[in-house]
Amino acid sequence: MLLDTVIFYICAIFAVGGAVMMILQRNPVASVMFMIVSLIAQAVLYVQLSALFVGALLIIVYAGAILVLFLFVIMLLNLRGERFEEERPKLGLTTKYGLAIIFFFEIVIIIKQTVFTGSISQSPITVASDFGNVKPVAELLFTKYLFPFELTSILLLVAIVGAVLMAKKENNDKGEQI
Repeated sequence: MLLDTVIFYICAIFAVGGAVMMILQRNPVASVMFMIVSLIAQAVLYVQLSALFVGALLIIVYAGAILVLFLFVIMLLNLRGERFEEERPKLGLTTKYGLAIIFFFEIVIIIKQTVFTGSISQSPITVASDFGNVKPVAELLFTKYLFPFELTSILLLVAIVGAVLMAKKENNDKGEQI
């Protein structure tokens, strides 16, 4: 029980930290790498919840396929973090300290309300026996959520075609043959 709690807190820190670092990075490739760290930590959390299939999907589909696709598009477009530096507004020192103080107090309040008052439930919440397995996920995906699923695949296809066309147009502007 103690080991599960320790693993949960470590993975939660990595998941939130990876997501925050993903947003704060100027280099798009580093952002994708931090997103992979965050997704792997989230997958471990799903495995702790006995949702092995959802955890495996998170690793295989998102970290394995979609983020690799993002990396290829970033490399295809030859994006550099330096190009975006002048467009990014700078935060003042008082704003940074103010946000740090607000986040610190939020963490203190959360810890005070959960740990010290004993509001964390000691008994595990009961879930369905097939939670996170293949059959319920597939039933939902191919019945109730079929249209959003197909729409997402079309959106990804359009994004890839758009990235390729943008890269070809950029090459044509430089005087190269298409």
